Amino acid sequence: MRSSRWQAQGNVYLVAEERLTPETVRAEVGDADGILEVLARGEDALEIAIWNTDGSRAEMSGNGTRIAARWLAEQTGAEEVTVRVGPREVRARMLGGDLVEQDLGPVEVGEPEEVEGIRFKPVDVGNPHAVVEGDPAELPRIGPLLETHPRFPERTNVQVARRLGEHELEARVWERGVGETGSSGSSAVAVAAALGVSPAIVRFPGGELTVRIEDGRALLTGPAERVAARQTGNRTERLPE
Repeated sequence: MRSSRWQAQGNVYLVAEERLTPETVRAEVGDADGILEVLARGEDALEIAIWNTDGSRAEMSGNGTRIAARWLAEQTGAEEVTVRVGPREVRARMLGGDLVEQDLGPVEVGEPEEVEGIRFKPVDVGNPHAVVEGDPAELPRIGPLLETHPRFPERTNVQVARRLGEHELEARVWERGVGETGSSGSSAVAVAAALGVSPAIVRFPGGELTVRIEDGRALLTGPAERVAARQTGNRTERLPE
């Protein structure tokens, strides 16, 4: 499989330029958190599929779309890149160095709920989240319990977060189909939205991300960098220019 290896605050993805299957993903993902399959590309736009380590597909990943945008910008020199994931479009702007600002689109926060004695807020960032306000050290217990609870028939991403200051949050993430990861872009948005903090600096074990929520839309800023490369495989289909 031809791919390059990228990381965004400890969240590692391979970017692959060939068609994948669940079996291929499970065989090739290694110690990465997932694979970004490039379905089509142009000079300033690309379409991707996001694969989890277990061979399932994710609807959205803030870190994944940021990596995809940087991947294309590195090749074409584009300063703005549109990343398509299913029906959703993420617009990314290169800020210099490894930093990228993304407009992830609408974010919706539901009413508080409780299951198994755990109180959380459901949040939709194009993918599902359950945000628990509490001690992030509780994630290894809470994460797998909520991810697979019948309340979430398609499973969910889970965050346990607490406030450190007026605009500072600390969180750990349990990603659906992956387990705990160093950070997550859509999780940063979910945490900021659920706790009602904007602008927010969300601190993960892998690093910090900045979130602003304006008129119901989420703006996410953070780094993405290439860390290694592998090759052999097929070329990608190009989008019309």
